[in-house]
Amino acid sequence: MQILFIADPLDQFKIYKDTTFSMMREGARRGHRIFACEPHEMAWQGATVDARVKEIRLTGDAHTWYEVVDTRVAALAEFDAVLMRKDPPFDMEYINATWLLEIAERAGARVFNKPSAIRDHSEKLAIAEFGQFVAPTLVTRDAVRLRAFHAEHGDVIYKPLDGMGGTGVFRIGPDGRNLGSVIEMLGENGARSVMAQRFIPDIKLGDKRVLVIGGKVVPHSLARIPQGNEVRGNLAAGGLGEARDLSARDRQIAEALAPVLWQRGLLLVGLDVIGDYLTEVNVTSPTCFQEITDQTGFDVPKMFIDALELAV
Repeated sequence: MQILFIADPLDQFKIYKDTTFSMMREGARRGHRIFACEPHEMAWQGATVDARVKEIRLTGDAHTWYEVVDTRVAALAEFDAVLMRKDPPFDMEYINATWLLEIAERAGARVFNKPSAIRDHSEKLAIAEFGQFVAPTLVTRDAVRLRAFHAEHGDVIYKPLDGMGGTGVFRIGPDGRNLGSVIEMLGENGARSVMAQRFIPDIKLGDKRVLVIGGKVVPHSLARIPQGNEVRGNLAAGGLGEARDLSARDRQIAEALAPVLWQRGLLLVGLDVIGDYLTEVNVTSPTCFQEITDQTGFDVPKMFIDALELAV
């Protein structure tokens, strides 16, 4: 197959942990040709969406990990699979990219995850569909309601709807210290919506990333454990990643969501679970392949490329 990865700049990859790199490596191991571009390199003219793409060869070197074989402009429909792996922020340019990918789909491109499904599943708000698994949560721009939520629950997490890696996440304890400042800053004085969730004490045991691939559940999670006085377990925020077997509750949540999300065109989903509660449904560029594989021996990239080949 010819596989095109739409991703962040290749030179920014930290290949010792990067999930997109692990996909590329497994695809190349099977003899698939690997191509890459960035979202800004896509263009639409007439009935065609094309992109300036690089065909790359993986060198096996830890530093100079790829070399460019060829650079050309190619229609997305020419590739056997197009993988959208651009990291958030989920801003207007990201949405524009999903629209371009939809035009490409109509011309025959096979895009994973399906661009309309990425756009329609807010990683924070998607949990609203699965309320039986969700801790008390509020999303609003109304500062009065955000304050009332804290008064009701006492210990609350506030976060933006478009962040990643734990950016902009605040815990406000029972004393309410800095509550007003956090609401004003995150909500930009009522201009932006804010998510409030009752604090889940089990975060000390880790924020678990549960992967779902092709409608099937990976049997291990990566618990991202906060360090020191940090409330965030995200690896980007300094959390420690510890692979674990899925708990009965993890599996219950994942198996309930897996067929629904797969039917909508989401080949790869990363569910975030704290304790017994679903907190996010990540569909843009879920990670943790290498950490789970390295610690358990379960080959997540192999499972993913198997599912991709079957989907194509």
